[in-house]
Amino acid sequence: MRAPADPFMNFRFVVEFDHIQRGGFNKVKGVSRELKVEIYHEGGENTYEHKLASNTTYGNLVLERGLTDDFLSGWNQDAGDGEIQRRDITIVMRDGEANEVWRWLVAGAFPVKWSGTDLDGSSAQILVESVEFAHHGIRKG
Repeated sequence: MRAPADPFMNFRFVVEFDHIQRGGFNKVKGVSRELKVEIYHEGGENTYEHKLASNTTYGNLVLERGLTDDFLSGWNQDAGDGEIQRRDITIVMRDGEANEVWRWLVAGAFPVKWSGTDLDGSSAQILVESVEFAHHGIRKG
Protein backbone atom coordinates (compact mmCIF):
# COMPACT_ATOMS: atom_id res chain seq x y z
CA MET A 1 0.00 0.00 0.00
CA ARG A 2 1.28 3.46 -0.93
CA ALA A 3 1.94 5.83 1.96
CA PRO A 4 -0.21 8.98 1.92
CA ALA A 5 1.52 12.04 0.56
CA ASP A 6 2.18 15.08 2.70
CA PRO A 7 -0.17 18.00 2.04
CA PHE A 8 1.17 20.68 -0.27
CA MET A 9 2.62 23.76 1.41
CA ASN A 10 0.72 26.90 0.42
CA PHE A 11 3.78 29.14 0.05
CA ARG A 12 5.51 27.18 -2.73
CA PHE A 13 3.95 28.58 -5.86
CA VAL A 14 4.69 30.67 -8.92
CA VAL A 15 2.32 32.64 -11.13
CA GLU A 16 2.66 32.79 -14.91
CA PHE A 17 0.93 35.05 -17.44
CA ASP A 18 0.66 33.38 -20.86
CA HIS A 19 3.37 30.94 -19.66
CA ILE A 20 5.79 33.71 -18.58
CA GLN A 21 6.62 34.19 -14.89
CA ARG A 22 6.22 37.87 -13.98
CA GLY A 23 7.76 38.35 -10.54
CA GLY A 24 6.89 36.74 -7.23
CA PHE A 25 3.48 36.93 -5.60
CA ASN A 26 2.86 36.67 -1.89
CA LYS A 27 -0.88 35.87 -2.08
CA VAL A 28 -3.33 34.19 -4.43
CA LYS A 29 -7.00 34.32 -3.44
CA GLY A 30 -10.25 33.31 -5.08
CA VAL A 31 -9.33 29.95 -6.58
CA SER A 32 -12.88 28.64 -6.41
CA ARG A 33 -15.57 26.93 -8.46
CA GLU A 34 -19.19 26.40 -7.52
CA LEU A 35 -21.78 24.24 -9.25
CA LYS A 36 -25.17 25.91 -8.90
CA VAL A 37 -28.16 23.72 -8.10
CA GLU A 38 -31.72 24.24 -9.29
CA ILE A 39 -34.52 22.85 -7.15
CA TYR A 40 -37.55 21.30 -8.83
CA HIS A 41 -40.70 20.44 -6.88
CA GLU A 42 -42.60 17.58 -8.48
CA GLY A 43 -46.36 17.83 -8.17
CA GLY A 44 -47.74 15.30 -5.67
CA GLU A 45 -44.28 14.43 -4.32
CA ASN A 46 -43.90 15.98 -0.87
CA THR A 47 -41.17 13.82 0.64
CA TYR A 48 -38.24 15.30 -1.26
CA GLU A 49 -37.27 17.85 -3.87
CA HIS A 50 -35.31 17.22 -7.05
CA LYS A 51 -31.92 18.93 -7.15
CA LEU A 52 -30.52 19.42 -10.63
CA ALA A 53 -27.03 20.57 -11.57
CA SER A 54 -27.09 23.98 -13.24
CA ASN A 55 -24.28 26.28 -14.35
CA THR A 56 -20.81 26.57 -12.88
CA THR A 57 -19.59 29.88 -11.48
CA TYR A 58 -16.06 30.96 -10.62
CA GLY A 59 -14.89 33.51 -8.08
CA ASN A 60 -12.66 36.36 -9.19
CA LEU A 61 -8.96 35.68 -8.77
CA VAL A 62 -6.95 38.11 -6.61
CA LEU A 63 -3.15 38.33 -6.80
CA GLU A 64 -1.00 40.34 -4.37
CA ARG A 65 2.69 41.18 -4.60
CA GLY A 66 5.22 43.85 -3.79
CA LEU A 67 5.09 46.57 -6.42
CA THR A 68 8.10 46.07 -8.72
CA ASP A 69 6.99 47.18 -12.20
CA ASP A 70 3.93 48.46 -14.05
CA PHE A 71 2.90 45.20 -15.77
CA LEU A 72 -0.28 44.68 -13.71
CA SER A 73 -1.21 48.33 -13.19
CA GLY A 74 -0.64 49.00 -16.90
CA TRP A 75 -2.78 46.03 -17.90
CA ASN A 76 -5.51 47.30 -15.56
CA GLN A 77 -5.18 50.83 -16.97
CA ASP A 78 -5.62 49.47 -20.51
CA ALA A 79 -8.74 47.55 -19.41
CA GLY A 80 -10.15 50.71 -17.82
CA ASP A 81 -9.55 52.51 -21.12
CA GLY A 82 -11.61 49.86 -22.94
CA GLU A 83 -8.69 47.77 -24.25
CA ILE A 84 -9.58 44.39 -22.75
CA GLN A 85 -6.65 42.00 -23.16
CA ARG A 86 -7.42 38.50 -21.95
CA ARG A 87 -4.49 36.40 -20.78
CA ASP A 88 -4.21 32.93 -19.34
CA ILE A 89 -2.87 32.88 -15.78
CA THR A 90 -1.26 29.72 -14.45
CA ILE A 91 -0.66 29.01 -10.77
CA VAL A 92 1.99 26.32 -10.30
CA MET A 93 2.44 24.58 -6.94
CA ARG A 94 5.88 23.14 -6.16
CA ASP A 95 7.15 20.67 -3.59
CA GLY A 96 10.16 21.11 -1.29
CA GLU A 97 12.54 20.22 -4.14
CA ALA A 98 10.88 22.77 -6.51
CA ASN A 99 9.23 20.03 -8.59
CA GLU A 100 5.84 20.87 -10.04
CA VAL A 101 3.06 19.00 -8.21
CA TRP A 102 -0.12 20.87 -9.14
CA ARG A 103 -1.19 23.41 -11.73
CA TRP A 104 -4.30 25.56 -12.15
CA LEU A 105 -5.08 27.29 -15.43
CA VAL A 106 -7.17 30.46 -15.13
CA ALA A 107 -8.49 30.95 -18.66
CA GLY A 108 -9.07 34.27 -20.38
CA ALA A 109 -8.41 36.52 -17.39
CA PHE A 110 -8.55 40.30 -17.45
CA PRO A 111 -8.11 42.81 -14.61
CA VAL A 112 -11.22 44.37 -13.07
CA LYS A 113 -9.66 46.07 -10.04
CA TRP A 114 -6.21 47.31 -9.04
CA SER A 115 -5.27 48.74 -5.65
CA GLY A 116 -2.08 49.63 -3.82
CA THR A 117 -1.37 49.98 -0.13
CA ASP A 118 -1.65 53.39 1.51
CA LEU A 119 1.43 55.57 1.29
CA ASP A 120 2.88 56.49 4.68
CA GLY A 121 6.03 58.57 5.06
CA SER A 122 6.63 57.24 8.58
CA SER A 123 6.50 53.58 7.54
CA ALA A 124 9.14 51.31 6.04
CA GLN A 125 6.62 48.79 4.69
CA ILE A 126 6.79 47.36 1.18
CA LEU A 127 4.28 48.87 -1.25
CA VAL A 128 1.89 46.04 -2.18
CA GLU A 129 -0.36 45.93 -5.22
CA SER A 130 -3.50 43.82 -5.39
CA VAL A 131 -5.18 42.96 -8.69
CA GLU A 132 -8.54 41.26 -9.12
CA PHE A 133 -9.28 39.31 -12.30
CA ALA A 134 -12.50 38.11 -13.92
CA HIS A 135 -12.02 35.03 -16.11
CA HIS A 136 -13.65 32.20 -18.06
CA GLY A 137 -12.91 29.53 -15.47
CA ILE A 138 -10.33 27.58 -13.51
CA ARG A 139 -9.27 24.03 -14.25
CA LYS A 140 -6.55 21.74 -13.05
CA GLY A 141 -3.90 21.65 -15.76
